[in-house]
Amino acid sequence: MRAFAKLLDQLYFTSANNAKRAYLLDYFRSTPDPDRGFALAALAGTLDFDLFKRGLIRELIEERVDPTLFAMSYDYVGEISETVAHLWPTPPRQPGQPDDTDLPSLSRVIDEFRTAGKADIRSLLADFLDRMNASERWALLKLGTRGLRVGVSARFAKKVVAEFAGVDVHEVEEIWHALAPPYEDLFAWAEGRAPRPSIEGRVVFHPVMLAHPLEDDKVETISPDQFAAEWKYDGIRVQLVGERSGSGVFSRTGDDISGAFPDIRDAIDFRGVVDGELLIIRNGEIGSFQDLQTRLGRKSPSAKMIAERPAGIMLYDALNLDGEDIRPLPFRERRIRLEAFSAPRKGGRFHLSPLVTFESVEALAALRAQIAGEDAGLIEGLMLKRWDAPYLPGRPTGQWYKWKRDPLLLDAVLMYAQRGHGKRSSFYSDYTFGLWKDDQLLPIGKAYFGFSDDELKQLDKWVRAHAIGRFGPVREVEKALVFEVAFDSAHRSKRHKSGFALRFPRISRIRWDKPAHEADQLSALETLVGE
Repeated sequence: MRAFAKLLDQLYFTSANNAKRAYLLDYFRSTPDPDRGFALAALAGTLDFDLFKRGLIRELIEERVDPTLFAMSYDYVGEISETVAHLWPTPPRQPGQPDDTDLPSLSRVIDEFRTAGKADIRSLLADFLDRMNASERWALLKLGTRGLRVGVSARFAKKVVAEFAGVDVHEVEEIWHALAPPYEDLFAWAEGRAPRPSIEGRVVFHPVMLAHPLEDDKVETISPDQFAAEWKYDGIRVQLVGERSGSGVFSRTGDDISGAFPDIRDAIDFRGVVDGELLIIRNGEIGSFQDLQTRLGRKSPSAKMIAERPAGIMLYDALNLDGEDIRPLPFRERRIRLEAFSAPRKGGRFHLSPLVTFESVEALAALRAQIAGEDAGLIEGLMLKRWDAPYLPGRPTGQWYKWKRDPLLLDAVLMYAQRGHGKRSSFYSDYTFGLWKDDQLLPIGKAYFGFSDDELKQLDKWVRAHAIGRFGPVREVEKALVFEVAFDSAHRSKRHKSGFALRFPRISRIRWDKPAHEADQLSALETLVGE
């Protein structure tokens, strides 16, 4: 456990990727199984259990320090694990007790919590915290609540494992979703002690190909002889996998969402892997993202919900058909295969994404500009794919582009601010904003990105100077600062006081110069949404 805590400290206080890489490689080389596998899982976000609940942490610390002191400290620090790690009182050393009480290994700590009864977890956590220093407490608390944010993404962790194994990262990604913590078979392969784990015949997610945003300086490179164009529908990207052993529906990050969409899983009557957009499609008509959202996250939707909001797939591409890996083929050839695949399934759950014909980039830009009104809630823009591009995992340069339509804009007034997480835990970085309805402000959304680090410091200073109310970690502020808010679409919502919800809101500009009373009325949003 001490080695894991040291690793987290090194990663957290290091911003350089090369240094993070070196720390991880050293840890993987010097740490035995299964500790290094559990550490990898914690960093990559693949641990699927909590060792204990955040509420228990709060109960334990408030039993040991003045609750007011804890509340003030937590308010200042903005993050419970760090607050408790430093506030936790070290018990007096008993006579004969050594200065340095040994700690069990990382895997032993995890095993003790996972096998402990509910009533024993409280005393187990308190005992560990008593025996640890502040750095070790922080590591345990972050591990136990799956709250690690140390500047290491899952992709970065896979790259380090690939370097450790001496292979390309795509080889690790290809088998990643067939493996589970503590990844002993992965490290056995990486060290040459065992063959590469096989995914043959297994229903597993395969790495997807992603697109770059089309920048202004690249627009003129788009021509119909080099690029195919498709509509970018507003659903969620999914991958369908069919094998003799079963079938599955996966999100673009590899999460198995088959349970939420049994109608799609049961329609997988093929052996292969196809790529597409998950949508609600009723009688050939595409529903809004709001329709889809009612089914997302439902572990077991009712028959009524499935009937009212039937799911469908807009097919974009194919990775494998009838057991043949066709990813090396150019998109032009894969498209021909996809058309043949979808033809006998026409009218069912699967729909072939239509190609958008265009004679010039100017004509394509005109089509993109026409996406408005009701279509703005169904189509996000265009996907542009090189005809000769193979299907490559990750985000290869110059192969696929996404050309989103221009965002919708409104001027809204800042109403509330909340501290962020991780390295933003000391800053008020999460902002709730609203529009006027007569003389009343009604909240329409929340955003926490779209501004620079310097602007964040300015906003944090402004929030502290203009706070007029306090609700736990949230501050109400004077209704005096205007944000230009960008968003992709909006829909009516009974869950929100304003009656509306925004899709992907972000701060486009801080309007320091604009008086709050000149911000937009709610009627402006009503006009954008329409009936």
